[in-house]
Amino acid sequence: MQQLANPKGSTVKKLILDYGFWTLNFAKQIKDVDLYQIFKTRSPIIGVVHLLPLPTSPRWGGSLKAVIDRAEQEATALASGGVDGIIVENFFDAPFTKNQVDPAVVSAMTVVVQRIQNLVTLPIGLNVLRNDAKSAMAIASCVQAQFIRVNVLTGVMATDQGLIEGEAYQLLRYRRELGCNVKILADVLVKHARPLSSPNLTVAVKDTIERGLADAVILSGWATGSPPNLEDLELACGAANGTPVFIGSGADWENIATLMQAADGVIVSSSLKRQGRIEQPIDPIRVSQFVEAAHRSWNSKSDSKSAEQVKLHS
Repeated sequence: MQQLANPKGSTVKKLILDYGFWTLNFAKQIKDVDLYQIFKTRSPIIGVVHLLPLPTSPRWGGSLKAVIDRAEQEATALASGGVDGIIVENFFDAPFTKNQVDPAVVSAMTVVVQRIQNLVTLPIGLNVLRNDAKSAMAIASCVQAQFIRVNVLTGVMATDQGLIEGEAYQLLRYRRELGCNVKILADVLVKHARPLSSPNLTVAVKDTIERGLADAVILSGWATGSPPNLEDLELACGAANGTPVFIGSGADWENIATLMQAADGVIVSSSLKRQGRIEQPIDPIRVSQFVEAAHRSWNSKSDSKSAEQVKLHS
């Protein structure tokens, strides 16, 4: 006996699908607005200022003025080269403490960020290595920086500093106590680390966003200067479901076009240094070359999407 079609059921199913699509699209628009409000672009390039060793770190050179001078030089080079934001981190303090840094480091970073803010008008973020998100949030709140980077927000990672546990619970409540709206950009399966269990990128991304309440996620290669692969970026973007996904390492003007096929923004430093050497200062010419290459890739990406939409509606 032939089963009759149920037009009413089909209509309900279509409404459910339409509502689901609208909800996902609305969620992405909200995240895009947040990103645009901070960086004035939906595809931000964030350059990194690697601070020289700070007080109490093993290689501290004894002169905060030297640290400030180098940071001001690098921030100016990044701004003149056309980046959309700057993140300041205590990169040369290695070997790092895994959680809370010394108060002298917090004080020094606060001073440096304020000096940079006097020179450039770009959005500023902080990353207090290895995983002192609370200090980063405190500095950002006091100097009115816009975002922080957190290496381990959720889960447990085995690192060269030992086991680092995410403290999303403490960090999100601290942000509320401070009464600030500093955005949290959180690494997923962060570089220079391994998860204790078999890594599942999709689950890690979803947990970081849904359980850790990250405002954006960052995907890196296994080490500084090592890029993530395109397949992982595509998986991360699918799992992020509209939350921005940043490339966190290894981007240069040769691979940015490929990587940006599946990312919303990029955090870059190594390839912008003189001769591409990590210990060297930022080279404004290399910054300009990278920014130009990134903009070409995004324009090409926009053109491709427009062509697809025309094809779908024709």
